Amino acid sequence: MAILVTGGAGYIGSHTCIELLNRGYDVLAVDNFVNSKPEAVRRVGEICQKPLPFVELDIRNREGLQRLFCEHKIEAVIHFAGLKAVGESVSMPLEYYENNLIGTLTLCEVMRAAGCKKMVFSSSATVYGLHNPVPFTEEMPTSATNPYGYTKVMIEQILRDLCVADPEWSAVLLRYFNPIGAHESGKLGETPAGIPNNIFPYLSQVAVGKLPKLYVYGDDYDTPDGTGVRDYIHVCDLAEGHVAALDYCENHTGAQAINLGTGHGTSVLELRAAFEKAAGVPIPMEVTGRRPGDIATAYADTELARKLLGFTAKRNIEQMCTDGWNFIRQNPNGI
Repeated sequence: MAILVTGGAGYIGSHTCIELLNRGYDVLAVDNFVNSKPEAVRRVGEICQKPLPFVELDIRNREGLQRLFCEHKIEAVIHFAGLKAVGESVSMPLEYYENNLIGTLTLCEVMRAAGCKKMVFSSSATVYGLHNPVPFTEEMPTSATNPYGYTKVMIEQILRDLCVADPEWSAVLLRYFNPIGAHESGKLGETPAGIPNNIFPYLSQVAVGKLPKLYVYGDDYDTPDGTGVRDYIHVCDLAEGHVAALDYCENHTGAQAINLGTGHGTSVLELRAAFEKAAGVPIPMEVTGRRPGDIATAYADTELARKLLGFTAKRNIEQMCTDGWNFIRQNPNGI
């Protein structure tokens, strides 16, 4: 019985594959390498000391997916595959809706035909929008400010509707916050294409001299130091959360949203200071204006993850920075 991991060569997907393999799961990963590289697949095998079964495939390819489900007894799916850059989604909305929504619909249709009705979905805290108070709890209304966020909102609704229509379905909607860090081996971490969209790989590229300075978007928020506060979670903790969600999916039906975060906020300046300490190098910075759509503070209420999954994030911000720096130090140009 195999677990299919879509987007399995990506940042979070590859770390989740490591956790699954190390726990003895039969894993099959697919990816089209739009946001990832084949080297990640090789490194997962190196870290686990056994190869990661892998097929290069775009999940919009219905025939290719059908073939996988015919050739393998797939028991459940962990679904990461999708385009994920917020800014790019604003300039390319049709591509984001087509890729993320059609890909998920195709996957669900093939799963249904194969009698596979268990999914852990990679959602996001972006579904909480601009107007919910912190900490974010799972029963709050959802919304979005960009096409990427709306694809997450829409896919959550699709999976909820599917679970209502067919009570045999189980879908865990994991709303995770800000994944950072890297595998402790230093062999696997985040490798964005071009200029990073997220703060941690941006910090990393400043630290190795590839970018001149960190831009801080606003220092006049209503926060302790004026900079934005976010809930950063170690990618390996996040991977463990996905495996816990898979266990939950095995024993429950219906759709269930669950936050994955630490429940604690860290400001941009606090993250910068922690990274400077881990790397032993200064991070030059420049404060500029706020970005449209950014909110002052975002962090998770993690009680439901503890209650339903038995999951609590273990690694602190110092460990996130240490492991992240270990990866970028060994791989300044990524993998």
